[in-house]
Amino acid sequence: MALTIRLAVRDWDYFTPLALGDLKPQGFALTIERVGTLVDNLATHADYDAGEVSFSRYAQAVARGDNSLLAIPHFLMRGFRQRCIITTKSSPLTSLGQLRGKRIGLTGWQDSGNTWTRTLLRREGVGINDATWWVGRLTEDHPVVDRLAGFGRPGHIEAAPGERPLLALLREGALDAVFTPFMPSGFFAPESDLRQLQADFRQAELDYFNQVGYIPGIHVLGIKPALAAAHPGLTQALSDIIGQSARMWHDKRVKYADTTPWLMDDLARTARDLPAGWNENGFDANYQMAADFAGELFEQGLTPRRLEPAELFPNPLP
Repeated sequence: MALTIRLAVRDWDYFTPLALGDLKPQGFALTIERVGTLVDNLATHADYDAGEVSFSRYAQAVARGDNSLLAIPHFLMRGFRQRCIITTKSSPLTSLGQLRGKRIGLTGWQDSGNTWTRTLLRREGVGINDATWWVGRLTEDHPVVDRLAGFGRPGHIEAAPGERPLLALLREGALDAVFTPFMPSGFFAPESDLRQLQADFRQAELDYFNQVGYIPGIHVLGIKPALAAAHPGLTQALSDIIGQSARMWHDKRVKYADTTPWLMDDLARTARDLPAGWNENGFDANYQMAADFAGELFEQGLTPRRLEPAELFPNPLP
């Protein structure tokens, strides 16, 4: 019987060629299971063999000596974080350095994205001890869950008062800024009262890329170690077919760029401003980014020691 890999991933558009059957892997079948939120513990989940996992939570597990999941150096989600810092249009704040001494809300303390966003502040001299942090749900529509994950500090890093939504606290002036991976409903409407903290966040992101040489990795491809050990070459084949799907989808976006009025402009600017391999996967291509992230996890107190990239990816792709 042919091997079937059950893959749990978010609804990323670049999986469309695989989902529609335009591409088929050789040597195994692939079933794509779309999930709204990441699987809580992929290593023990009976329904999935591989999937999208938080880079931060995976690294924390490795630091604890938990090797129940194997990460492949293939980043299913990566993105700049300057755009993820928002405030109100009436706020006088326009730069990261101005957040020193301010009250900041964020949607999860240990999240990979928020770790990278705190890194931006650290680069501007604003450390964790230089702000007050409230952690909670973004809006009323989001669930009340534990978002501190044991990293709270009374009076300094706390759950949002009364579990009230961060946007409500921001609009009332109880918060000065909020970190969020996704923009809330209505954010881009002309009448919205919210904006990105940095007016030209795109230029700030490009400047950051030119300084560090990468776009931060947020979610990584994980697989159960026993499955990978039983089928040599499977991790490479799985990464390869996802990469083929992403390239095919990109080519279709170029052809069918009329889905939004200025998508063609975005494609042209990306090709102009970033090197061709900005989204390349594999150990070597992501070594510096993984090393920097491991350093941030340690500096921010999320891991007890500084991990090495080879520890994070013990079976790396070339």
